[in-house]
Amino acid sequence: MAALLQRLGRNSFRHRRRVLGIWLVLLVALGVLAGSLSKPFSEEFKIPGTGSQQAIDLLKAKLPAASGAAGQVVLAAPEGGKVTDDAKAIEASVAAASKTPGVVAVTNPLETPGAVSPNGAYALAQVQFAEQSDQIDAAQRERLQDSFAPAEGAGLNVQFGGAAGEEHAEPGGTSELIGIIVALIVLTITFGSLLTAGLPLVTAVIGVGAGILGITLVTAFTTLSSTTSSLAAMLGLAVGIDYALFIVSRYRTSVVKGMAPEEAIGHAVGTSGSAVVFAGATVAIALAALTVCGIPFLTAMGLAAAGTVVIAVLIALTLIPALLGFAGRRALKGKDLERPRGTEETMGKRWSDLVTRHKVAAAVIPALVLLVLAIPVANMRLGLPGEGTAPKNETRRQAYDLISAGFGPGANGALTVVAKVPSTGAPAAAASVATDLAKLGDVAKVGTPTFSPDKSIAVIGVTPKSGPESSATEGLVEAIRGQTVAANGSNLLVAGATASNIDVSERLAESLPLYLVVVVGLALVLLTIAFRSILVPLTAIVGFLLTIGASFGAVVAVFQEGTAAGLFGIEASPTILSFLPVLAIGILFGLAMDYQVFLVSRMREEFAHGTAPLDSVRLGFRHGARVVTAAGLIMISVFAGFIVPDEPIIKSIGFALAIGILFDAFVVRMTIIPAVMAMLGHRAWWLPAWLDRLIPNVDLEGAGLERRTHPTPHPTTEPALGTEGG
Repeated sequence: MAALLQRLGRNSFRHRRRVLGIWLVLLVALGVLAGSLSKPFSEEFKIPGTGSQQAIDLLKAKLPAASGAAGQVVLAAPEGGKVTDDAKAIEASVAAASKTPGVVAVTNPLETPGAVSPNGAYALAQVQFAEQSDQIDAAQRERLQDSFAPAEGAGLNVQFGGAAGEEHAEPGGTSELIGIIVALIVLTITFGSLLTAGLPLVTAVIGVGAGILGITLVTAFTTLSSTTSSLAAMLGLAVGIDYALFIVSRYRTSVVKGMAPEEAIGHAVGTSGSAVVFAGATVAIALAALTVCGIPFLTAMGLAAAGTVVIAVLIALTLIPALLGFAGRRALKGKDLERPRGTEETMGKRWSDLVTRHKVAAAVIPALVLLVLAIPVANMRLGLPGEGTAPKNETRRQAYDLISAGFGPGANGALTVVAKVPSTGAPAAAASVATDLAKLGDVAKVGTPTFSPDKSIAVIGVTPKSGPESSATEGLVEAIRGQTVAANGSNLLVAGATASNIDVSERLAESLPLYLVVVVGLALVLLTIAFRSILVPLTAIVGFLLTIGASFGAVVAVFQEGTAAGLFGIEASPTILSFLPVLAIGILFGLAMDYQVFLVSRMREEFAHGTAPLDSVRLGFRHGARVVTAAGLIMISVFAGFIVPDEPIIKSIGFALAIGILFDAFVVRMTIIPAVMAMLGHRAWWLPAWLDRLIPNVDLEGAGLERRTHPTPHPTTEPALGTEGG
């Protein structure tokens, strides 16, 4: 593989104008297609086959008017007043709202039992849409909200919840900009050259642009959430910078050692490019493996992010060499990240000497610290973020708070119970079901049953006492589903956002072990091929498990238990984002292997060239330490930038990935792994003879290139790189 990549790098360098032109044409084509064919993103998190989805499907078939999304409008009187004082304004608003396109019905709270709070200060109107939430456009919501102008004009505080108040942020923006700015600062300090620092950034932005445009284009054919593009941007920017950094640093070092520029880029792509291919393949496999969870929106997110990573790899192997050709000798200015073999004291040399000298302590103490940080994981509860965790300035959050104040927290998580009843005696059967439901624990109110036209199903509203994210409400949903209609023995179905969120969280929790086994198994095979070793892949995976445990512990401590939550501008929530563990495992595992492959491949390279095991660990670490340090800081910066937005989903993902990279890059890969490698010695590279014969030799360390590549100083009269062929 190294030889193939060497040719690719040299050809891209030689034909740089053609390579650049191909990437620009691709970007323009994607932009045109995405602009003309794309559809809006959806925020629906649903899983076919779950109890809540079965209920929705039954409602669509039997009672379409009740199968769409539900919204709430809460009206609060000024302090000391009552909503009945403005009855005419409320009636006028409800009448206008009922004419909104796509709205089936809007209840008048003044005529609905229980829709006015006991103290008379709050009124709650229910809105029934014809379509699901993802099919309701912004114009409909705006029209609905404008309809309540008479009520607002009368002095009432009007807020909108559920499908009536959703606000969808457009992907991209501040988070990416923060990551880019911090990355530019880190790269400039690292390289000592603004031009060289700009190369990885430019190529990473091009890769992210291609990925986002591709995702936008895919919305023409399937449903995707805006989180998909945010995740792809987050990951594409980070790995794009890292992969470019690996190759640019190796190229500069090779030129410093005396290689001609074209030969140097071939050598860089053949060696560091091999590491990039394996690292990128590991990330892509980990993300694509999300398909085993059987959850459509998660599958889409994983495949989209994996596609963006593949683009980043292709750019690193082709566009980076081309741009280095255009940059000429200006790309050689600044610092050399991979210090040549020598005796000079550097931070990397001092650290590697310290870690390998005190190898037992360097391996055990950090591992114990990570295990302690993982303790809060025992208290982790999974769920989807509700409106109670939305930013306080959004109408859906204000509606949530007003509803809780006037009607109790359970009113924010109303359940829709669907019962299959006998065609004869349906009212009596439904009344019996309603009576049984009222006897269940944590039930605040049971509504009057309504029936489908053929009287085959009854729909009963149930209001819990507890909030939608509480364990009590989750227990209530399970208890309702355990009830049966005695006449026909059928179980009750539960629909609504609360039930749907519970189903998604349960399915994700069930799929987590399988996903972990698939990812770890595939990566073990890939790393065994890359390193031709059994113990190196095993230590890589054990290190990752320490990383993921400590990362999840930190997430639980901050987002669920509220420890230092104020520092990150968040509020503690009863649950952690249900798909965060699966997503974080996929992303962090792949990125952890980035550092493992790049750092340990340099150790392997030294060992393959005859260096003693302990010296190969120290020298390999010294060669890769500054690059991995810069890459880790950039990754952390990019992910930390996504903690800034108010959207709780993106905030929690950004935090988990930033803290995960901090633990993995600086505690596991740069401390524990070198210490363990020093302890293992020759045994680190042991491979059974039968397995050695079976697996292909991919030449990750580029030993084959070394045999036929002899650096020769290029003459000072050589033309500037930027003016050579093309």
